[in-house]
Amino acid sequence: MNQDFETQIICTPNVDLAIHTLGDPSGPAVLMAHSILSSSMMWVEQAHLLAACGFRVICADTRGHGASSAPLGPYSMQDLVNDHIAILDGLDIERAHYVGLSLGSMSGFGLGAQFGNRLHSLLLCDGRADMPAPAGAPWDERIELAQKEGTQALAVPTTLRWFGEAFTQEHPDVQNAFCDTISNTSVEGFCGCARAIQGLDFLPQAHTISVPTTLLVGANDGPLPDANKALQGLIPGSKLEVIPNSGHLPNIDNPSAFNAALMRHFFQNPLWSQS
Repeated sequence: MNQDFETQIICTPNVDLAIHTLGDPSGPAVLMAHSILSSSMMWVEQAHLLAACGFRVICADTRGHGASSAPLGPYSMQDLVNDHIAILDGLDIERAHYVGLSLGSMSGFGLGAQFGNRLHSLLLCDGRADMPAPAGAPWDERIELAQKEGTQALAVPTTLRWFGEAFTQEHPDVQNAFCDTISNTSVEGFCGCARAIQGLDFLPQAHTISVPTTLLVGANDGPLPDANKALQGLIPGSKLEVIPNSGHLPNIDNPSAFNAALMRHFFQNPLWSQS
């Protein structure tokens, strides 16, 4: 994270969680969670945008990623949900908005279902609430590769899967930044979170989410547009936006469209957007 952010560590009995904050400390809180093999670095543009709108932005490094510690795995998705609550408790925040992408979206479904009383709203991007066996199977190969060769072996294949070859050729600086972050992710942290993804099972709870919810998904992100359309039908009152010309990280490969959707989420209903 850059020098605009204040970094601190929330210590729990099981993990030390790094958070990077920006904006008015008295503003409504927004907790942001990133994808696997990334860190809070992926939220810099959106964090500045939200801070400029008066929000207190809290970008959290998931356990085993960024500046957070990497306890022995495997982890469960419930562990990640509990980490979100530990951050809110550690900062004495009663309720917050939550923005999660990919892994952060997956844990967000559990957070919304189990801890709606701690939330003003949910924005969940390019994730799903369950992990069918065929979708979870590729993680076995990625885990084995990381254990043998380190997370640096995942860097190029992961960025190509996220962004596509055309985008990485046009934006080598973006690919290099994410390759560095991936390579610096601990093997234990990656493998622990990958096992959590394989065990994802919040779909039976999705219908209980009652906070205002927006689902965002990149149009080119494989089966996830269909999965999010199905989730919209389960979550009462939820809205779905498909981000055109983007893949798994639309906040990076189509930031103007993503940021517009982000602003619609926060300002379409003033009664709760500035809670």
